[in-house]
Amino acid sequence: MNQLINILHHGAITGVTGSCHELRVGEAGVLIDCGLFQGRDKRDDLQIDFAIAHIRALIVTHVHIDHIGRIPYLLAAGFSGPIYCSVPSALLLPAMLEDALKIGFTNNKALIAGVLAKLQTQLQPLPFDQWQPIAGMALRIRLQRAGHILGSAYVECATPSQTIVFSGDLGAPHSPLLMAPFPPAHADVLVLESTYGDKDHDSRIDRRLRLKAAIEHALQDGGTLLIPAFSLGRTQDLLYEIESLISEFGQDHAGLGLPWHELEIVVDSPLAANFTELYRKLKPFWNLEAQARLREGRHPLAFEQMTVVDSHQDHLQAVQFLARNHKPYIVLAGSGMCTGGRVVNYLKALLPEARNDVLFVGYQAEGTPGRAILDYGSAFAPASSHLAIKDQQAQPEISTSSAPWVELDGQRYPIRAKVHQVSGYSAHAGQTDLIAFATAIYPHLKQIRLVHGETQAKAALQKKLQALLPNTEVLIP
Repeated sequence: MNQLINILHHGAITGVTGSCHELRVGEAGVLIDCGLFQGRDKRDDLQIDFAIAHIRALIVTHVHIDHIGRIPYLLAAGFSGPIYCSVPSALLLPAMLEDALKIGFTNNKALIAGVLAKLQTQLQPLPFDQWQPIAGMALRIRLQRAGHILGSAYVECATPSQTIVFSGDLGAPHSPLLMAPFPPAHADVLVLESTYGDKDHDSRIDRRLRLKAAIEHALQDGGTLLIPAFSLGRTQDLLYEIESLISEFGQDHAGLGLPWHELEIVVDSPLAANFTELYRKLKPFWNLEAQARLREGRHPLAFEQMTVVDSHQDHLQAVQFLARNHKPYIVLAGSGMCTGGRVVNYLKALLPEARNDVLFVGYQAEGTPGRAILDYGSAFAPASSHLAIKDQQAQPEISTSSAPWVELDGQRYPIRAKVHQVSGYSAHAGQTDLIAFATAIYPHLKQIRLVHGETQAKAALQKKLQALLPNTEVLIP
């Protein structure tokens, strides 16, 4: 007799953070991700607020903090089952959680070591494209490449009566370093992310040229170009692309009197540096293009123009130096949404100066400082700027009689730096990519559940999918 199948959502249904979904088959269940709530959805109480005694396994799609950040609380609540993830994710996950614990939870080294030791006993890496039975359930799972960050996966969950797919976060095609995602051959239900359900990105060629134009424009007046970037995924993508620009345009000028091959790139994030090193260890998982560059003797993630800032003291000195110095630099610092980390000190020092620029290359969730800078700073961008600014929503109406500002650590800082966005470097699939993924599954899906998106993005994607798949139920939980 077929067991009752139910899908429950414990996060990522009112925004793009806190991903945590449950697939229940009969009386037992599995969790897909257990992430942190951020931005507008941030919670002070992170205790697990749903029953877990029946949970047989946790499946991690990838190791971004909005998909794994509550795992320590899940372990503390008594979960002792296997934690399945891809082989690369198993290498990256402990480093990400260790950093999250240090920054957001505790400095108690013994406590952190205890959490990580317990995590390691439960981690069970799975190769891509290999079925894994779940003990105590009529369920098998299989991980497939999602193309979002290295190791990211979508999850096929097969029961005797139907197959349910959880997309995790899907990547855009032709991403640096990563193999592209391919949709499953069959599924009955798809739980689909919708971060960019209402818009598309630039093509790989366009976004690379826009990145080049943004860098050259920003460095014309001798200021610093600050790029807030997630330590995992976005930083490595950008380093890969910047190395390719240096290789191709080395003798051309990136700034006033500054050839590309003399441009200095500062990576000010110990976590990003650690992940970049781990990415290098995971070269077998790179795509064919990246493998070809290695055979040419190039080093896409470790080139000579790149400097890594490690200690906190060196970080503070770098901030002071760049605030005073008029030599052009590019600085990559986390966090990507400016919610914390070293990028905050750079913003405090650089935002008030018009000669500096801030370039956003990733999604800025509602309620984050990054979203405020993008919205209000872009509204005051000089009309003469030749760079089109791609905003994630209509610009707010604000009086030009007062300078825009952003609140950082409880204090207001004016936004006089120029603010730009190159949307093509999002690690998320655009609307067309999401639609292509869903509509390629045949026979067509019985149901699509849209999660991990803001209201307007989910509504736009729902409308498009429903028109293309009239016999599929497209719902927003």
